[in-house]
Amino acid sequence: MAIGILGGGLAGITIAAHLEQECEVLEKESRGGGHCQTVQEHGFTYDAGGPHIIFSRNQEMVDYMVALLGDNVHRARRNNKIFYQGRYVKYPFENGLYDLDPQDRFECLYHYIKNDYPPPQTNFKEWIYHHFGKGLAEKYLIPYNEKIWNVPAEELGLEWVEGRVPKPPLEDVIKAAVGVETEGYTHQLYYNYPARGGIESLPQALAKCVRKITPDFGVGRIWKEGGQWCVSNGRATRRYDKLVSTIPIQELAHSLAGTPPEILAAVDSLRYNSLVTVAVGLDAARLPDYTAIYVPDPSVRFHRLSFPAVFSPHNAPPGKSIIEAEITTNPGDGTHEMSDAEILADVAGDLEDMDLIRRSEVCYGRVLRTKYGYVVQDDNHRKHLKQAKAYFEQIGIALCGRVAEFEYINMDVCIERGRKVAQTLSSCERLEEQPV
Repeated sequence: MAIGILGGGLAGITIAAHLEQECEVLEKESRGGGHCQTVQEHGFTYDAGGPHIIFSRNQEMVDYMVALLGDNVHRARRNNKIFYQGRYVKYPFENGLYDLDPQDRFECLYHYIKNDYPPPQTNFKEWIYHHFGKGLAEKYLIPYNEKIWNVPAEELGLEWVEGRVPKPPLEDVIKAAVGVETEGYTHQLYYNYPARGGIESLPQALAKCVRKITPDFGVGRIWKEGGQWCVSNGRATRRYDKLVSTIPIQELAHSLAGTPPEILAAVDSLRYNSLVTVAVGLDAARLPDYTAIYVPDPSVRFHRLSFPAVFSPHNAPPGKSIIEAEITTNPGDGTHEMSDAEILADVAGDLEDMDLIRRSEVCYGRVLRTKYGYVVQDDNHRKHLKQAKAYFEQIGIALCGRVAEFEYINMDVCIERGRKVAQTLSSCERLEEQPV
């Protein structure tokens, strides 16, 4: 049985690496990796789609990913900050209250304790007010989330929130306000990262177990013929007994012959943000040892900064350093229409204003754009996604991965689901081979 896998990102490579039967991965770019691609230029190494560190609530998945990398692993402790009104506040915000001025500290603690907001009914904004109170909501959580999602908080649904934005214990918030050290999001406190080669080392390790990956094969048209799936890029056609898609669900729906209009409408209604990443290399080793900086200020274009040479000291040449900025964007918002040179200059200016760089030290700069950056889970997301998934399940195309399933999942969940898809496909083949 031949299985076709559309997309050679982390999900597609994971499925192929765990299949027992013959398969082929079709990748539209010259190399795979998807969101986990890494750029290596002029001695600098950084992840094209923003930082992808290895952590998980599921220790078995951490162990698995680390084992894939062998001895190519660097382990470190998180040192994240939030840039708030000129101060570098400990992350998460509720654990860094002592870094605020006394009035902000009081307002966050007071409204966290004396919080009369009702339970959320429909949206993320209500959820934030109910769980965190007015101070934490308005000073950090709402402005930051509206910046990263690029939509008002009241337009975001609730399905994705639980587990991703945990409510801190009252004891920890009080301790933080009076200056007693506390830690939040402890499952992220220690992380692993490839010592060399960036996060692309992870899909590359999996790819060693894959028999056939075909690059430069963009999916143009898909149809069913003689009981087989046919996939064409306009120049060549492949035929498979079974098909798995890890490409964006919108591209799958529009490539597939005969997709009903209501399914096309459902997938076209699914919202997403594009991502712009900006790498700035410095001819000086003067950056702080922070892992990341979150920036809720709406007057600053980027929402997060990361420091690749903190993830691994091999990510910058000796005596140099690198910083990476992330910007979410959509057509029509102004940022989307800017040239790379304009974005780079804008980011460099804000970095200098934050006293992180001096423009005279910049020796490298690059802007990268990812169309499908973040899944935006609004009120209609779940309904329309359920409708589309049911259709693809009905016709026998399995979906796996962030943009195929259109869910906000991290690498650990992506690999976990990829292994389950491979297991299901292998089990189905064994059942079909049994004599009647």
